[in-house]
Amino acid sequence: MSDADCVELLRLALPRLGLRWEGFRRVRGQVCKRIERRRRELGLDDLAAYRAFLESSPEEWGVLDGLCRVTISRFRRDRAVWDALEQEVLPALATGALAAGRRTLRAWSVGCASGEEAYSLTLSWRFVVGPRFPDLRLRVLATDVDEIVLARARQACYPPGSLRELPPSWQAEAFEQRDGAFRLRRPWQQGVRFLSHDLRDDPPAGRFDLVLCRNLAFTYFDAERQRAACARLAASLRSGGALVVGIHERLPAGAEGFQPWPGVRCVHRRVTCASPRSHGEGCGCDL
Repeated sequence: MSDADCVELLRLALPRLGLRWEGFRRVRGQVCKRIERRRRELGLDDLAAYRAFLESSPEEWGVLDGLCRVTISRFRRDRAVWDALEQEVLPALATGALAAGRRTLRAWSVGCASGEEAYSLTLSWRFVVGPRFPDLRLRVLATDVDEIVLARARQACYPPGSLRELPPSWQAEAFEQRDGAFRLRRPWQQGVRFLSHDLRDDPPAGRFDLVLCRNLAFTYFDAERQRAACARLAASLRSGGALVVGIHERLPAGAEGFQPWPGVRCVHRRVTCASPRSHGEGCGCDL
């Protein structure tokens, strides 16, 4: 299968899945390899035959949707984001929670893949932020639609390259090395719960102080689904809570209910509208 053939297929198929080609341009290699494996499993001669199979087998579109899930992650990916979380965002959220009489800070890692982001959050809390707030605990809900990566997340075992942005002292204290891999020690996994969830569905129950939705909805979803995802995320956040997106992502046009976090480009604070919409206390996004 040539790259050109795969690009042609993706340009045709992605809009029907509610996805956009622009988000896949740089990461298409991962998706194309999966499609090629699928073609061989089906015993089809080429991508033209696979396209014909798609048209004659509606259930295959669900399979293709699964093949288009991009899983690229590592601990503390994009260091500037984690510096901002540790120095500005988490302390502010913790202060607000305590002022409101709460003793738990709730975070949601959306599209958590193998769990690196969720566990990075607990590491940052334990090593950097938490000692300043001994009366407050952090609880993280980590969700993904892919059961395979969720199983890996629950095992908490990673190759060395996944830890390359962690300080050596963190690696030494929080991980044990086994058979060339690094397993997060059990006490450091506490406070993280993994759940199967598709961002295109209704959000998990409850409100969160912090939501991380990085390199997912606002990269791969089309405009309509970006706005819908934005509304769901807004409805899941407490007023004053923070939404973190990817460093190259922007909220969709027409998004309401969020203000940029001062000095942090990829973080937005949820605000409350004068006229609440039907999906929750805050504005969310215009649909």
